[in-house]
Amino acid sequence: MSAEVTTSTAAAALPTWRDPAAWAKAADIFAVLIALSLPWSTSLVAIFAVALLVAMAPFLDVRAFLPSLKRPICALPVALFALAVFGTVWSDAPWGTRLYAIGPTAKLLLLPLLFYHFERSARGMQVFIAFLVSCTLLMVMSWIVAFDPGLSLKPKVEISRGIFVKNYIDQSQEFGLCAVALAYPIITFLRTKRILLAALLIAIAMSFVVNMAFVVVSRTALVTIPIMLAVFALLHLNWRSIVMILCVTTIFGGVAWQMSSQLRSTVATFSRDYQLYSEQNTPTSIGQRLEFWKKSLWFFAEAPILGHGTGSTRGLFEQAAVGHVGAAAEIIGNPHNQTLNVAVQWGVIGIVVLYAMWLMHLLLFRGDGLVAWIGLLVVVQNIFTSLFNSHLFDFHEGWMYVLGVGVAGGMTLKARFGKPANGSAERAQP
Repeated sequence: MSAEVTTSTAAAALPTWRDPAAWAKAADIFAVLIALSLPWSTSLVAIFAVALLVAMAPFLDVRAFLPSLKRPICALPVALFALAVFGTVWSDAPWGTRLYAIGPTAKLLLLPLLFYHFERSARGMQVFIAFLVSCTLLMVMSWIVAFDPGLSLKPKVEISRGIFVKNYIDQSQEFGLCAVALAYPIITFLRTKRILLAALLIAIAMSFVVNMAFVVVSRTALVTIPIMLAVFALLHLNWRSIVMILCVTTIFGGVAWQMSSQLRSTVATFSRDYQLYSEQNTPTSIGQRLEFWKKSLWFFAEAPILGHGTGSTRGLFEQAAVGHVGAAAEIIGNPHNQTLNVAVQWGVIGIVVLYAMWLMHLLLFRGDGLVAWIGLLVVVQNIFTSLFNSHLFDFHEGWMYVLGVGVAGGMTLKARFGKPANGSAERAQP
């Protein structure tokens, strides 16, 4: 007994900068700050991410952390980064381009650290709440600048209706994720008769949906949000509830379609853009994507096993554009499809690593509970939006994936396996 008292007294006497619990709390705070800043700023996310690493470093239990890297959920993100590094060896791109192309994969290295930290932390849910609050505030600003575009922080030449910062694709990703993620707690509160809380979350979720319907929404979100809703319905609702929600959604969609010229205009661009591309070779958004995908498949066929190397994509498009005009002359370093982005640079090996990572992260979140639902939804959204963009490598959507999967994954591991074997959970708790 006296030994325990002495140890406790000694721990209490430690300066704050030598207290593991204080550093763990600081890491939690920086994770919350990343979530708060993600909808608003890229610079702040980078700054807080570095601060998070600094806060984790002093008391990271290396003997416990290194074995955790053997888990496929940790090893595969690291493998994708390693492939990007080794891919510089056989690339023909300038070395500056090769090194720059490693950058989009570097954030994946944070996943094992987030798994480790939030397996021991009690503040993971605060990160998700911070992201929801931040997106809700951004949604309010979106309504404000929709009526007064002069308040937008975007340059006048780039202003899109309802965009305060970033762009409409990033904003739609955030709003769509929040709206669908809230479906789980809403159903839970309704089933437990907590009507006021359910009504509050319904109001927030509907505000996101209405903003996307009447202010601005990306075409990617229009395609992927129904898929995410279908996943939720199949996992968490009975058939009667699915039919009822389908009817309500259909009615709301019909009303929104009739009342929102913005929504009709966005949907109309699908056929209009394709027609302009196919008939006039005009470089529309859809036309460019089709051209990028077609050429990327050719590049992949030329080097199917190892690919052309890290950073090679832009050079390949430059060569393919010679002698062409219109959409066929477009040059890009990103084919706007995650699979093709990986395939061109690292071939079949890269595709296997990418899909294995997605699969392992999906399997991590099998089971019930809000945290598992959030993690599953983040992975599902990234997989399907990556059909139209390289969202895992894009800054904003990539960080949504890393933060969402990392925090939810650590919390899921904690719930599934309990206290870590090294007992560091107690040291990390407040």
